[in-house]
Order: sequence, then C-alpha cells, then structure tokens
Amino acid sequence: MDDLMKDDCCAPKGDFDLAVIGAGSAGFSAAITAAEGGKRVALIGHGTIGGTCVNVGCVPSKTMIRAAEALHGAQTAHRFPGLNGEAQVADWSALVAAKDDLVATLRQKKYADLLPGYDGVTYLDEGPARLVEGGVEIGGRKITAPKVIVATGGRPAVPDIPGILDAPTLDSTSLLELDRLPESLIFLGGGYIGVELAQMMARMSTRVTIVCRSRLLPRAEPEVSRALAEVLRAEGLTILDGVTYDAARRDGDRAVLTVTVDGNVHDLTADHLVLTTGRAPNTEGLGLAEMGIETDRRGAIKVGDDMATTRPGIYAAGDVTDRDQFVYMAAYGAKLASRNAVLGGAERYDNAAMPWVVFTDPQVAGVGLTEAQARAAGHDVKTSVLTLDNVPRALAARDTRGLIKLVADRATDRLLGGVIMAPEGADSVQTLVLALKFGMTTKALGETIFPYLTTVEGLKLAAQTFDKDVAKLSCCAG
Repeated sequence: MDDLMKDDCCAPKGDFDLAVIGAGSAGFSAAITAAEGGKRVALIGHGTIGGTCVNVGCVPSKTMIRAAEALHGAQTAHRFPGLNGEAQVADWSALVAAKDDLVATLRQKKYADLLPGYDGVTYLDEGPARLVEGGVEIGGRKITAPKVIVATGGRPAVPDIPGILDAPTLDSTSLLELDRLPESLIFLGGGYIGVELAQMMARMSTRVTIVCRSRLLPRAEPEVSRALAEVLRAEGLTILDGVTYDAARRDGDRAVLTVTVDGNVHDLTADHLVLTTGRAPNTEGLGLAEMGIETDRRGAIKVGDDMATTRPGIYAAGDVTDRDQFVYMAAYGAKLASRNAVLGGAERYDNAAMPWVVFTDPQVAGVGLTEAQARAAGHDVKTSVLTLDNVPRALAARDTRGLIKLVADRATDRLLGGVIMAPEGADSVQTLVLALKFGMTTKALGETIFPYLTTVEGLKLAAQTFDKDVAKLSCCAG
C-alpha cells in the first residue's frame, strides 16, 4: 500500500515534478528539498532573487540596527565610572552603501551562487507567474508540473487612512534607502518592525515619534510592553499609544498625521510618515480565485497543517500564507510543503516551540504561550517575573534594563512559555525553546546548572522565583 501511494503522488508528469513560485527563503527551501529527493524542479522568480529577508528585511535592518547600537554604546560609556565617549553619524550615505554591499554579497553567495549546485533545479525568471490547470504560466508559456508551491512572500501594507497616499511616506524598505538622514520621522505601528527601526533611527539622531492603536508589541506580555516603552522614552522617543488615525496629508515637503488621543485631536508633523502597520501577501495576479484557492481577510493563502491549499496539488509557504511571518518559519513550512507534495511525506506544521525575537536594545525574545494565551487555553496558570537587577550579568554590565517572565501550568509545573527582555535576549531564548520542546518543569529548569555571569542564567533565576526570593541567595547558591 505504501509503495502504491508513493508512486501515485510522486510519479513524474510533464516538464517538472514540482513548480515553485518565488525565489526567496521559502522558495529556495522548497526547491532544494525536492531536488535533494531526486525531483525535477522549476524555481520561478518572483521579484528579486533572495526575497524579503536578504534584500529588504532581516539583513539590511539588522546591520543598521547594530550600527546604531555601536553609536549608542559609545554615547553611554559614562555608565561605567571613569569612562566617557562620543560618537556620531559622520557619513550616512557611506553607512547605507555598506549595507547595500552586504546585501548584494549575501544575495549572491546564499542564493544565486547556489543554483548551479543543484542539477534538478531550473531557475526561470521570465515575468509574472500565474497558476493554471496542470502547472504554471510564465512569460506566455506553460510550465507543466503536477504539484505547485506558492512562495511569493509579502510586502509592507499601506494602512487605510484618509490622505495617506498623498503624504510623504516611507516603509521599512525605502527608509533604509534614504540618501540623507531625516530630521524627524513618525512611525505608524508599534509592532516588531516599527519599534526596531524607530529606535535605530532615533539613535542615528533623528527625532522619532511612534503612534500605535494599542500598545508597543501588542502580542507580547504587557510587562514587556511597558518596560520597552520606558526604555524608548528614556532615549528620547515620543510614544503615543491607544490612538486613532484620523487623516494624513502633505504640507509642503512635510507630512502631517492627525490622530485622536484620549479624546483630543492632535496634528503631528515630520519629514516622513513611516508605515510599519503590518504586511500584505503578494497574491495579485496569481489566479488564486480562478483556481479555487481560499484566502483570509488579509488576502493571505489559507493552508492546512500539511501546507496544502484548498486546491488539491497546490501548496503554499512563507509570508504569502496565513502562518507565522518569520523567515525561518517560512523555510521550515516550505520544506514540509515540498516533502508532502512530491516526496511522499505526511508532515505537519508545528510552531509550539517557535522562538521569536525583536531586535530592539534590549532585545525581546520569547517562545510558547503568553499568560493570557495560557489562560485562554484552559490552564491553571502560575507566573514568575524577574527584573534584570536580580541577574548578576546585568549588574556587572551596569545595564539592568529588562525582565524575564515565565508561564507555567500550576498543576503539572510544566513550562508553557516565557519571554526575556535583555541585551543578549536573542541568544538566550533558545535555552527556553529547548526547555519547552522537551517538556521541562520550572523545578527542573531551576535545578539546571548555568554558567555564572551570563544573561541566560537569568532563566534559572526566573524559574527559582516561582518558589523563593532569589534576592536572598548568594551568587550561584541556587
């Protein structure tokens, strides 16, 4: 029976065994997976090869964020007695050029240069692709393939605000392409992208205002949102939360945003409005409706846990879907889609131990359920919150901005989730990921040996905080 099923789902038909639309992280992951399994793959370009992450997302933003951290580090050296430092942006255009050079290098090395190493992959970049019966139409010709994976990614969304199209606006892409450093910016949205880029630009000496409908990082724990707001305000950013966006307009070369805060109407003015209110899937022109492929209210493709769409034989992965919008989850989902589509797999998407990171300073990183999510799921919840002034590493670094929050089931003591806000939070969260993945209890985490004077030791201390006051422990006594 297994052999018959495998032959039925994987028998070569037509030009290729699999067509993949989109040559970003998800598209490459799908194509490489199928090629390594001996399948013939048509990898169809959709935009610049490499996709969002390397071209306009993770790589360019994080190198600019790190540059801003270096700048800020020199300016705050005085937190150590006896030190003083100064730094400033000497040549913004040179910084942007270095970012562009890094992007070009990684795009070539990690994408374009990989293609010759996979004989089973044929790269096609002949124009927009459209789904048709039996395959994909591109450049006026049909590429025949019994299975297709859509991985066309996403783009910054434009909020529905009257006059927004007439005002001077930027998005996360064009912000990092400016040829001069702006004097002032208003960021619309306090999500991951908004807070990262807003802090980065403020550290580059731009006057920054963040306006958001709810609060900063609305999906994170409220303790983290409050702590991050305090950090950003201390650095000189203006934060207006709980606002209503009323209208936007151009006033000469400037942008004006009208908002309502606590019942009062305000006109905010800056060089540009930066639109960081979310992302939209790239689904236009694909012929989804004609193929019977369902989308959600954002226009994202609905997929099951097997990454299949509502049209048999067509799968989707990455930012074009209704799944997690992280590059590593895009690649993961695409690998599952490829295995299930042409390699006889029966794998299921699992994000229960999926880490996420916000590259502010301090960084915010988490995994699993928040307290609210755990309660909604029916758990009898217990939590611990540890501020960084209880973590020796933070004290030695003279930087106690941040906290750690753990969420656990009261009856079983099993960890359900957690978040760490700390300068090295991104590199510490993986320990918590493994703890959740392998079902650790708070007691087991608290009894695990951690190296002293590390940020990750804070997880041990946070676990011990469920049962004791760690402020009363000597170093390493726990």
